Amino acid sequence: MASKPGILTDWPWTPLGNFKYVVLAPWAIHAIYSFVVKDEKERDISHFLIFPFLLWRMLHNQLWISLSRHRTAKGNNRIVDKGIEFEQVDRERNWDDQIIFNGIIFYITYFTVPGGTHMPFWRADGVVITILLHMGPVEFLYYWFHRALHHHYLYSRYHSHHHSSIVTEPITSVIHPFAEHIGYFLLFSIPLLTVIFTGTRSIVSFVGYISYIDFMNNMGHCNFELVPKWLFSIFPFLKYLMYTPSFHSLHHTQFRTNYSLFMPFYDYIYGTVDKSSDVLYEKSLTRPEESPDVVHLTHLTTPDSIYHMRLGFASVASKPYISKWYLRLMWPLTSWYMMLIWICSRTFVLERNHFNKLKLQTWVIPKYRIQYFLKGQNEPINSLIEEAILDADQRGVKVLSLGILNQGEELNIYGELYIHRNPKLKIKVVDGSSLAVAVVLNSIPKGTTQVLFRGKLSKVAYFTALALCQKGIQVATFHEEEYANINMKLNTKLGGKLALSKNYAHKIWLVGDGLTEEEQLKAPKGTLFIPFSQFPPKRMRKDCFYHTTPAMMSPTSFEDMDSCENWLPRRAMSAWRVAGILHALEGWNVHECGHTIFNIEKIWEASLQHGFRPLMIPS
Repeated sequence: MASKPGILTDWPWTPLGNFKYVVLAPWAIHAIYSFVVKDEKERDISHFLIFPFLLWRMLHNQLWISLSRHRTAKGNNRIVDKGIEFEQVDRERNWDDQIIFNGIIFYITYFTVPGGTHMPFWRADGVVITILLHMGPVEFLYYWFHRALHHHYLYSRYHSHHHSSIVTEPITSVIHPFAEHIGYFLLFSIPLLTVIFTGTRSIVSFVGYISYIDFMNNMGHCNFELVPKWLFSIFPFLKYLMYTPSFHSLHHTQFRTNYSLFMPFYDYIYGTVDKSSDVLYEKSLTRPEESPDVVHLTHLTTPDSIYHMRLGFASVASKPYISKWYLRLMWPLTSWYMMLIWICSRTFVLERNHFNKLKLQTWVIPKYRIQYFLKGQNEPINSLIEEAILDADQRGVKVLSLGILNQGEELNIYGELYIHRNPKLKIKVVDGSSLAVAVVLNSIPKGTTQVLFRGKLSKVAYFTALALCQKGIQVATFHEEEYANINMKLNTKLGGKLALSKNYAHKIWLVGDGLTEEEQLKAPKGTLFIPFSQFPPKRMRKDCFYHTTPAMMSPTSFEDMDSCENWLPRRAMSAWRVAGILHALEGWNVHECGHTIFNIEKIWEASLQHGFRPLMIPS
């Protein structure tokens, strides 16, 4: 929102929230119905194509968002070092409003403007007129309109909303108050209305011109330089006809320079070119890929989890993972992506962060949760993880933490497999079990005398049980096999604290994967479920309380956070991820793998000293 919001700041359909697309429904349904019922001679393909064109614009923008986030996370050719935060994501989540607005105008134009119907596919004269009118009146008028928007009166009421994003993303280009978009549409309608009134309109001129505007807008705000230097060497005049991402980025950091729309020649004519434009362009082009200090290695979960990651839908990724019904409608695209990953798997960079001079990255193994339970996938998954570890080691990464199922006992003995295969590794591999145990222990209410273990037991479960018995808290389980497995980990003097339970009366349950619905229903009212697993249990009881999986809240000085880690709330991080960061901060020159564990009290104290805080949210 602008500092002093003016009139027509909000979009007319803002009160509709997520149902705002209903304003397009009557127009789109009418266009489709008319195309279907009319005979071939009366059908108007240009009317029918309006809605598919709007969908194409949304896909086009989304492709730019994903590409930009991936490239800026890797670091090569990045322009501005700073990242974005949740506040910016929230401010820019309505980027599709301008597409809805344009769609309504297109439909109204079709019915009200003479000559706006039955467009031919191609007319060369109309395309030439569109190009010339954009280069002349549109670019010229936009330059002065843009400069006027930087006047204090208009800037404080309108344009400051756009400039709230100093570090830009592709969709930053269309984040303006409604009144500004009216002005922009009037400018861009000059070529479109001209070709209609002169009888030279065509589908190509309309679709091509709007797609050009979208392309240049997205490119100019993507925060990484992609225009090659050889292009300007071969065609020197392009310097005045096409801006670069670094050129426009300076407008967002300096504010009073580089006002042009897409063609910088008016900045050169009127002396408003930033003097550092060429230097920043050269610097951004030669910037290498970033080498982090710490890498967290995670993987995909459900088929639609790719949309919940920060490379997917930004507004969805900024909230804890919850299955969305509308994502299920995208199953053709999701299925295609799953097949593509299955055939050509390659680890990719998901995000980057900064904390206490440490450069952090999260890498993703392109495997889904279900694949980790298929025996035939063990070797391919291990190969990808080992390849990532060796790649990180070669880049000089200090610590790599294994997240979610990348550190399973059956898969790689909690990461120990990679240490045995590569004894000369300089990088330290951390499974994070010690901090996960510490988080679980500190989630148990004070005064607790007994707990019940349910679900599949793991390394975290065994060491949690050991710590509880050492504190004098009774640990109960139902099955003799589980009792025997836990008992093997306990000192014989503490064995009396381990018991076989005959009922479900316990009020504190420590749960892992495999907790069934039937077991949850047998728990007494008010039971507290504390997961020790990587994945949270399915919440079946409204009269009980559920903690998140082991996690901690990040310090306020933790930078560049704009998405949620799986199902965790904003700025929360899994204990396994935090453990890797702590190992790097403290300089602990040891692996944490296999069936051994790091000092639980030591890593807990270190987490608190560095500003991490427990995340215990019963709900």
